[in-house]
Parts: sequence; structure tokens; C-alpha cells
Amino acid sequence: MTNVPTHLVDILKNLPTVAGVYRYYDENDVILYVGKAKNLKNRVGSYFQKDLPNFKTYRLVKQIHRIEYTVVDSEFDALLLENNLIKQFSPKYNILLKDDKTYPYICVSNEPYPKIFSVRRIDKKMGQFFGPYSSVKAMYTVLELVHKLFLLRTCTLALTPKSIVQNKFKVCLEYHLKNCLAPCENHQSQKDYQTNIEQAVHIIKGNLGQAKQFLREKMMESSEKLAFEEAQYYKDKLKSLDDFQAKSLVSNPNISDVDVFSLEIHEEEVFYNYLHIAQGCIIQAYTQSVKLKLEETVEDVFGTILWEIRQTFNSQAKKILTNVELDISWKEIEIVTPKIGDYKKLVDLSLKNVWYYRKEKLEKRTDKENKIANQQLLEQAQKDLRLKTLPRHIECFDNSNLQGTNAVSAMVCFKDGKPAKKEYRHYKVQTVVGANDFATMHEVITRRYTKLKEENLPLPDLIIVDGGKGQLSSAIQALKEIDLYGKIPIISIAKKLEELYYPNDELPLLLNKRSSTLKLIQYLRDEAHDFGINFHRELRSKNSLQSSLEKIEGIGQNTLEKLLAKYKSIKNIKEADEQELATLIGKKRAAVLKKALTAESKEEDQ
Repeated sequence: MTNVPTHLVDILKNLPTVAGVYRYYDENDVILYVGKAKNLKNRVGSYFQKDLPNFKTYRLVKQIHRIEYTVVDSEFDALLLENNLIKQFSPKYNILLKDDKTYPYICVSNEPYPKIFSVRRIDKKMGQFFGPYSSVKAMYTVLELVHKLFLLRTCTLALTPKSIVQNKFKVCLEYHLKNCLAPCENHQSQKDYQTNIEQAVHIIKGNLGQAKQFLREKMMESSEKLAFEEAQYYKDKLKSLDDFQAKSLVSNPNISDVDVFSLEIHEEEVFYNYLHIAQGCIIQAYTQSVKLKLEETVEDVFGTILWEIRQTFNSQAKKILTNVELDISWKEIEIVTPKIGDYKKLVDLSLKNVWYYRKEKLEKRTDKENKIANQQLLEQAQKDLRLKTLPRHIECFDNSNLQGTNAVSAMVCFKDGKPAKKEYRHYKVQTVVGANDFATMHEVITRRYTKLKEENLPLPDLIIVDGGKGQLSSAIQALKEIDLYGKIPIISIAKKLEELYYPNDELPLLLNKRSSTLKLIQYLRDEAHDFGINFHRELRSKNSLQSSLEKIEGIGQNTLEKLLAKYKSIKNIKEADEQELATLIGKKRAAVLKKALTAESKEEDQ
């Protein structure tokens, strides 16, 4: 140990080699960290090695002014003491299992005629609580089941045996709808109502077997009394309970009172899932993540998190299934890492929950980071391009033609710094003959913004045209003619030096080649160029295909359009069999077409 401060040398030298809990304090006597160890001397000494695992541990060690420790009988006792001390002092460097969400509980009220309902805050005076439920849907499924099976009251009446005898209450609509047996008018005895509550509690706890046995006995009693309608009533309820169990059964129904816990450490974050299994059913499920404060081991994290969860869910399970091999022993609790069988399936299920949760959380985090980065990018672009508003909506134009044929233009749209591909548009040039880039730009700018203006659609925050002063002048003239000049900022980018031209500005703006603003503009320009080129190729291919098919006698314009829409190319049409073509254009035309294409292929081969 080469990094030991002088004032800590003696205490480190005299640390015992037994299980215990250690506490680090700073010079103001504020507790920094609480840890547990099988061997106090080895564990505490590891913090003062020459090569520390990370900067956070290094920073912790630099602040340690005093060390205290407590010797205990076992790892289990160390876990208990560590957990209590963390809760008591909330040390800066310990994992603190705090979840901003308020999860619901099921409450069985403390009344002569109890109600069963959901709450989000625990008040022990109200009654008995079960939960928390991380899935509200799952909780309401359980509530709906117990109310359906046992017809428990939902009213807020202060029912007592005395008030019922005094006839203070009248039956409500729930009684007439057969959702309640009306204990308020003594149509149901307190003893019978309490029996139903007990069975409902068994279901909430996941002990479906006892509730099923109760309903089965009631059904048999009714049958023996020849009360067949009543027997059918209990049979229907038994079926509802069987259906519920069948939906929630995930493994062998004999697996009961087992905790399943899985975790994965990803960079500096722990993702974990907890399941509690009773009679083969998941009755509790919880998935969460927590940031690591130090370079902690899996065993350290496992003990801290799982013990907290078991207390939260009030689990008394004596068996814990987990995905990690652990060299720890807990008093009266068996920790198993199964390799095969139903136990392994449960661990795999728990791990799936971890993976899905991690994927979802990391994607959300990436989206958030991207939004922040895009916001910073747009703010920089606004500054560099001297814009009055943030360029959230940018449109960029590029023209394309080959030797004066098939002239087209493309417009791409970026929103919040990202391509909005549904907003991309192609334009077939209609009024320009030959290769005239300036006239083409004038036409497409006129068409695009006349449409937006007439349909009262949002205008962009910035227009970019690919080219130099000539293209920019044509675009400006188009905007003037539709009375939009000055209402939309417009610039052009020239390819030679990647310079930017502004209206009424003789000198171009040259941005740094590494500038994020220039890279954004280049991205827009290249995207528009590629989008236009692809459209141009499609047109040339289509025109070539059209001219080739038009030569075939019997193939008219309607047939031509059908073939173009489905097959796109001569090659695809040649590969299609005659029967397939016949379903599209008819037997006669298909035969003519196939014959002509076959003859053409033979000529090409010669």
C-alpha cells in the first residue's frame, strides 16, 4: 500500500481479517462511504493501492480523513448493517436507490367491512398494503379479479354492525347490477364478507391455490344441497380464477415463493430486474437502473440492490435465482445460479426485462443527447450565417440534367438539423428547354413557394441553392415575383471553394472547413444532389423502357403504364413468366409482349 496517508497508516495496519462494515469520513467528519467486506483488512487496503481503478475512487481516497469499522459475525449481518447505515446517512459515494416514480399499492382497509382499492401513498393506519406494482395494468387486473370473484363493496359508507342494525343505509346501484351483495342492509353477514376478504388477500399475495380450494369447496357444498344454480355460480368463478392463472403462469406451477434477480453492469450504470414467483406466476415485477458511484464489484451491487428490493416488496422468499455466480452466503437464504430447467427459464425471462429496459433507456438518452447536439448546431449556424431566427426548417435545391435531357430539380428538407425525408420533393422541369440552370432554378423556386403560400403552409427558416451568384439571382427573382423576397433568408453555396453568397453582397462568406455550419450546409447540398441524380436516373431508365416497349405492336399507353408501375425495367419484364404477365395485361397482349421480348433477346445474343 503505497498511497496511505500518514494519519491512516496505523488503522490500516491493525484492521482485522474478518467480516465487517467500514465507514470513511472526510476532514469535516461527514460520512463519505459505507462498505461491507468478508475481509476488512483486504477490502479497505485495496483502496490505497498505487493503481486505482478510476478517477472517482481516486477522488474518494483523497478525501478520507478517518476510518471506522464494525466487526460482524457473517456476510449477511454485514449486508444488514451496511443497508441500515446507507439509509441513515445517505453517503455521497454510495449507490442510493431512489426512484422518482410513485408506484401504486393495493390497500385492504382496516374496517369492519374492509374495502380493497389502489393507493399511491402508504399510511399504515389505513390498513394492510401490498405492492408496489410497477405495472398499473397488472395491479388493476388483480383488483378487477378479486372484485369479480367476491363482489366486494366499493362505496365509502362507514359500515359497522351497529349502523347496519339501525338501518342507516340503503342498497345502491352496484347491488342491482350484482356487483355487491349489500352488507349495508345485512344481505351479507360480516362473517361471510370477511371470509371473502381473506380469499381476496390470498389472490393478491399470489396464493391462488387457497382461493381455488375455497371456491371448489363452495361449489361442492352447493351441489350436495342440490342448489345447482349456486354451484354453477361458484364454478364460473373458479373458471375465472383458472383463466387468470393460465394467463399469468410462466413456469412450473409448483415453483412458489421464489425471488428472481438479474443484473448487468453497462459502463457506469447497473440495470436490474426483480421478479417474485408464487405458484408459477409472476406476482411482482420491477425493473430499474442506478448509477455506480465507484468501481464496485457485482457482489457489492447485488447485495445492496436486492436487499433493498426485498424490503420494498416485503419478500420472505428463502430462495433467490440469479444470473451471476456469487461467492456470498446469506443466513437462511439459498442463492442459486441455475444452468437448465424451469429455474433457468425464469432467470432468462428476468434478463430479457433487463435487456429491453436498457435498450429503451439508452435510446431515450441518445435521443436526448442528439436533441441537445442539434440545438447547439442550429445555434452555431444562426450565429455563423447571421440569421435572425434559429434555422430549424431548411430547404435546399439542386438541379440535374444530362446533355440537356430529362432536366429535373430536387428539394431536400431538414428539420432540427436532421433530414425530414417525407418532405423531400422532385420536380420535372416544365418551362425550360435545354440545359439552363438559372431558368430551372427560377421555375422550381416559383413552383415550390407559390404552393406553400397558396396552401398557407409553413415557410422555411432558410433556403439554400446549389450554385453561385447566377443561381442565387434566379432564386431571388422568383421570390420577388411571388412577393416572398425578404421574408425568407436565402443563400447559395458554390462548389469551387465552398463559398457562401448572400443577396446584395458582392463578397462571399468563407467558413472554416471544419465549421459545423459548413458541414451542415454541405450535408444538405450533397443530399439534394444525390436525391436529384437518383430521380434523373429513374427518368432516363423509364424513358428508355418506354421507348423500347412502344415499338411493340399491340402495347398501348395504358398497358405501358401498368408494366412500368409494376416491373420498372425491361429485365424484370423479361424474367416474368407469361401467365404472370397475363394476369396484369391479358393473355393476348402477354403473348405478343413475350414473343417480341424473346426475339429481341435472341438478336442481342447473336
